[in-house]
Amino acid sequence: MPSGDFQKIGVLGLGLIGGSMAQAAKEADCTVFGLDRDSQVMDKAGAIGIRPMTEEVLPQLDVLLTALYPGATLKEMERLAPHLSQSTLVIDLCGVKMAVVPGMEELSRRYGFPYLGGHPMAGKETRGWDFSQAGLFQGASMILTPGEGFDPALYDKAARFFLSLGFGRITRSNPRSHDRIIALTSQLAHVISCAYIQSPTAEDFSGFSAGSFQDMTRVARLNETMWTELFWDNREFLTQEIRGMAGRLEHYANLLETGDKEGLFDLLRDAREKKEESDSILRGGKR
Repeated sequence: MPSGDFQKIGVLGLGLIGGSMAQAAKEADCTVFGLDRDSQVMDKAGAIGIRPMTEEVLPQLDVLLTALYPGATLKEMERLAPHLSQSTLVIDLCGVKMAVVPGMEELSRRYGFPYLGGHPMAGKETRGWDFSQAGLFQGASMILTPGEGFDPALYDKAARFFLSLGFGRITRSNPRSHDRIIALTSQLAHVISCAYIQSPTAEDFSGFSAGSFQDMTRVARLNETMWTELFWDNREFLTQEIRGMAGRLEHYANLLETGDKEGLFDLLRDAREKKEESDSILRGGKR
């Protein structure tokens, strides 16, 4: 049992993230209950000891993790919330927060259960239960967005729980800051990858591609249903990042067109230095 805090864990949605959460929690000696609309997924989960999350089970849960798309999360929680105990901690795992948190907080107030926003910074370009794995979160950052007045002791329990699943870091944020930053660190990268592979020149890549091409196009193998919803829910911040990227690319083009080789050198050096600084931060060298 992780840290002695939570014993019974429910997971709503057993795709890549939810399935990995369920398996990681099971490996951490929790009793895990799952719910997915796909009966074959439920059978596969049951085969490794994940039990069905029935209405009778809901009041017994210490934690309920919701791993659905934002709109589906709110819809399903409207249905499940009346069956929860007021001691069950509900944590959503959606990739955006401003589109989810207000509705979840309203349900929390209405039914009395504690609610905490969350976003695991881990994933793959594949989707579904068949690609889920207990080790998906090893060393990853788990973002938590507690609302005003959220119980500090309960926050600490949640943090210990996620660390027990293999996360290497707990990052505290708020919904607006989360969505502003995630527009750059996650969503813009997916937009650029898609735009990159859509170049007509990419059709002739065979024999001309190396690691850079594969790195740039990897996340274009996305789930367009999910990413359309995430992009749309965060369109204000994502649009700003796309416009900013377009302006920076235009600067490169202008330097090339005007023959400013020295300016191009300086721009590339600046990028290298920023990347080195970023890598240092990720290694724990700063902050």
